[in-house]
Amino acid sequence: MIATKARDNIGALLAAGLTATIFWQAVINIAMTSGALPVVGITLPFLSYGGSSMLALMAAIGLIMNVSMRRFTF
Repeated sequence: MIATKARDNIGALLAAGLTATIFWQAVINIAMTSGALPVVGITLPFLSYGGSSMLALMAAIGLIMNVSMRRFTF
């Protein structure tokens, strides 16, 4: 939703790409847990313990929020 309402193409691509990254990380982790994929060590976003993973996810959410905040032209 943020990507569709972004002011420019760079913001839309950034928001869509970061959202897709977080989504696929969750899908791969859930598939590993259920046994559909081999275990590769990807953490579950915002739930698994890990400092660098959590830091990267918080930075990604911050960038997405920045795109959302700057969608209006004054």
